Amino acid sequence: MVFKLYLIKEFQRLKETERQTLGWDIRRNLARINYRIHTDAIQTHLIPAQLSKAQTSFVYASEADLLNMALFGQTAGQWRNANPDAKGNIRDQATAAQLVCLANLEALNALFISEGKPQSDRLSRLNQIAIEQMKLLTADDRKLLITDARDVE
Repeated sequence: MVFKLYLIKEFQRLKETERQTLGWDIRRNLARINYRIHTDAIQTHLIPAQLSKAQTSFVYASEADLLNMALFGQTAGQWRNANPDAKGNIRDQATAAQLVCLANLEALNALFISEGKPQSDRLSRLNQIAIEQMKLLTADDRKLLITDARDVE
């Protein structure tokens, strides 16, 4: 009887861990998918044909860091320097709420780029939006968890 109880509890613990990981993975993939919208806007509106590969990479990195600054308050390089032993990057360490917010910021920045807004204006606006969204997403009485895979559909 004790073994049966142990087995049931262990199974429940494993299922809970799987559920939490699935929710994080879905949100991380959402951010990656939205990043395509973001990079398309960068390519279309910010990168002239005559730029070298290195210059083009710098433009993409600059826009990625714009999003990192708006949401996390630091660039990827600053985070790496502060967390040298951490696995992955700043976005891999993000919470589910941060990933949802990041996906929204990517889409909004793509829109702002297509509207021709300067980077400094975009950073300021995206930071305001990130603060507002994070307040909503992390409110005490709300949890950003997917309890069942059917909730994603």
